[in-house]
Amino acid sequence: MKEFFKYVFATVVGVILSICLFMVLMIAIVVGIVSSIGDDKSVAVDNNTVLYLNLDQAVTERTFSDPLSDLPIIGDEGQKSIGFTDVIKALKEAKTDDNIKCIYLNVSSPSAGFANMKEIRDALLDFKTSKKKIIAYSEVYTQGAYYLASAADKVYLNPEGALEFKGLSSQLVFFKGALDKLGIEAQIIRVGTYKSAVEPFISDKMSDKNREQVTAYLNGLYATFLTDISKSRNINKDSLFQIADHYKIQQPKDAEKYKMVDGLKYKDEILDELKSLSGIEKKNNLSTITINDYAKNVIMSGKGNTNKTKIAVIYANGDIMGGEGSNDQIGSERISRAIRKARTDSNIKAIVLRVNSPGGSALASDVIWREVVLTKKVKPVIASFGNVAASGGYYIACGADSIFVQPNTITGSIGVFGMIPNFQKLMNKELGITFDGVKTGQYADIMSVNRPMTPGERLIVQNGVNRTYDAFISRVADGRKKSKSYIDSIAGGRVWVGTDAVRIGLADRTGSFNDAILAAAKKAKVQEYRVVEYPEMIDPIKALLENSTDKIKTHYAKQELGSNYLIYQQIKSAIAKSGIQARMPFDITVQ
Repeated sequence: MKEFFKYVFATVVGVILSICLFMVLMIAIVVGIVSSIGDDKSVAVDNNTVLYLNLDQAVTERTFSDPLSDLPIIGDEGQKSIGFTDVIKALKEAKTDDNIKCIYLNVSSPSAGFANMKEIRDALLDFKTSKKKIIAYSEVYTQGAYYLASAADKVYLNPEGALEFKGLSSQLVFFKGALDKLGIEAQIIRVGTYKSAVEPFISDKMSDKNREQVTAYLNGLYATFLTDISKSRNINKDSLFQIADHYKIQQPKDAEKYKMVDGLKYKDEILDELKSLSGIEKKNNLSTITINDYAKNVIMSGKGNTNKTKIAVIYANGDIMGGEGSNDQIGSERISRAIRKARTDSNIKAIVLRVNSPGGSALASDVIWREVVLTKKVKPVIASFGNVAASGGYYIACGADSIFVQPNTITGSIGVFGMIPNFQKLMNKELGITFDGVKTGQYADIMSVNRPMTPGERLIVQNGVNRTYDAFISRVADGRKKSKSYIDSIAGGRVWVGTDAVRIGLADRTGSFNDAILAAAKKAKVQEYRVVEYPEMIDPIKALLENSTDKIKTHYAKQELGSNYLIYQQIKSAIAKSGIQARMPFDITVQ
């Protein structure tokens, strides 16, 4: 009887939870439909308006039109986001908009990569050529926040706030000790001295080669960071290095002393200054518009452009995998289809392939590469690299006519690896599970994860990895018009920063996303055109219905693990990396 009631109770709880989840989904759908009704309405911009540029939201490759973004859990905890390209378009429009009098830049801890931050920062510098002012204020500036804020005419800090300026660091997480305790062996087959994606699973510290490349690209990132701040703040680059190296900014007054900020002020004082700049009397309220609303206005105003001549921008964002992928994953089928569509459209005169990816499946990368090469035969293809375009991310673009990078883009990592986990010890000794069976050939159960590989199996996998690597460097050599031996000498899985990539020939020049579009138009010999974007964004309601369970799991995992969620993600990702991969060495985290 006790067992009966236990099962009945469990069933009732399950039914109640299912009903609750269903109700949440229905409410989300209704809210989404209602919210989407107003999507086509612009926001009025009054005279003497301040453009509120909030960069503490997630800055993505593209703006996700997600009416569910304000819903907790389902809407990713209500965090807003905006595509960096829309920020740049908005700033360009605001530059000549007589209703916009100045910009209030608010940023504490931006969620954006280094290359995209530079794109936005350069757009802010361009805005300043209009003689309109930018005022930056924050209670706390992380280093990324200060990098952006330093482009402003005036940088203010709260009198009791903090400014972080200490130099960059990159720390890797190693899992070998944990795997040993669990009884899991990571069986690795790789090509490339620097192909260190597998190091966290077979070692407890960085190899000398890995340390060499991390040091090189970190110094490259830091050089761009210091150079840009030096120019804007008119502080000698060596002085900035010393300020960071000796940790001289420990109190707000230190930031003012070393001219890192223009003053220590409270929010009310900032509002008064903004009122003065925008021509509003102190007794009146400020007229403001958010960057999100203003960007939406700009996008809507551009919908009237019916020019038949088009430049297509194809966004390849996220890990590379077979199949359809998603808005933040590169599915080989979806991206290949977008490239083919652009290739066969006679009104599209050129393509810009915008890549922001650490790589992934070698096979999926090759599928996309093939479409790029076929397209280049009939119309120009220009690649624009974002924060990261490495390994498979470089593979898919190496056949382009020209490659643009930012000085602080992470790229290269031309190498291949395979990882097959062996769970035998975990299953046998820890769980008491054993396996037995029959097979018709000695390799019928190759890639089995419940035993170690045999020498013959390892040789087969190694041959497959070698063949994939040879194909990789051949594709790069053909695309970059270099010898295979030269590409091999700079490959081996080594990661390069953008400026070094140009120097060694992996990229053609440093330049912005817009520079790549202009280059595509020039190569296609067109002057009047409109930009169209591919692939089409996946409908948020559809994505919700397909991924709601995963979002709820993610929400509670973040709640429980906190800052350790990143480590959990890396372990989960590693499990999915079995097979041959063209992936960047590791998840780069720079602080």
